[in-house]
Amino acid sequence: MMKHLLYIGNQLSKHGYNKTSIETLGVFLEVEGYHVIFTSSKKNQWSRMLDMLYVTLLKAKKVDYILIDTYSTSSFWYAFFCSQIARIFKVKYVPILRGGDLPNRLKNNPKLCQMVFANAYQNVAPSGYLKQAFESAGFTNVVHIPNSIEIDKYELKTRVELAPKLLWVRAFASIYNPEMAVKVLQQLQEKHPSASLTMVGPDKDGSLQTTKDFADSIGVAVNFTGQLAKEDWWQLASEHDIFINTTHFDNTPISVMEAMALGLPVVSTNVGGIPYLLADKENALLVNDDDDKEMTETILDLLNDKVRVNQLAKNARTFIEQMDWQVVKQSWISLLK
Repeated sequence: MMKHLLYIGNQLSKHGYNKTSIETLGVFLEVEGYHVIFTSSKKNQWSRMLDMLYVTLLKAKKVDYILIDTYSTSSFWYAFFCSQIARIFKVKYVPILRGGDLPNRLKNNPKLCQMVFANAYQNVAPSGYLKQAFESAGFTNVVHIPNSIEIDKYELKTRVELAPKLLWVRAFASIYNPEMAVKVLQQLQEKHPSASLTMVGPDKDGSLQTTKDFADSIGVAVNFTGQLAKEDWWQLASEHDIFINTTHFDNTPISVMEAMALGLPVVSTNVGGIPYLLADKENALLVNDDDDKEMTETILDLLNDKVRVNQLAKNARTFIEQMDWQVVKQSWISLLK
């Protein structure tokens, strides 16, 4: 019998933003035979929340489960209100824990978090980091289901020669610390004048212009592409040799998973859920938060060690194959039975 789902999240790619999980996981579930209602694609944050509340009120009694992408900052509030509507209608709801800073939300708003997460059918943690954080806070209804990709769509490139061609893929937001990438490029160019940096992603909070202004102020040329379709940045990845991730907070970023699938060696800050995805010196290289000098030195060491590059890339691809949708979907089917 077909299961009916209501999926609540930020469905904003048509407005020029990166696709979030509602537009990937939701589609995967449709392909598996679930009937999925989506909300919301409204661009304005307040209009989007009102739309989510309206659709939840309208559809709650017509679905078997409500899936809620749950973030740690302002988007936490739609998860809160929609979950309480689900409780009123006695519908099973599943918060999918997306926000890398949710552990701080648990500390700062314990009563609200208790209302949302303790009453959930299950809380889905895409990373071991959030599963551990929620269990430490006393929640017993937490299950780990990783983010997933379709591995056969990613062509693995083995790099024989490594050049200081850096790729950064993320929405431009202060929590992702894009200026750190520019600082790393500036320092790399002192040793490798031909070093380059391409930054892919839409603006989220004004950080794109701030980063451009910063690059101009220190005389560093950066290739800013803006928003790109996945297929376009995958192609771009073949022209680059190192993927950098500079974030202050994180969970299990899809762009990092995709870089691993494509064979790009990854150098990342070691924040939030990153150490649960990336094992330092095994499938990636990790540095401290906001430490541009350490990231630069790590990249310089990598440029001189071709054996390590290929081993990191091989290990990363093997690891990420465990997150192929054909593997991960079994956990979702079991949960939504």
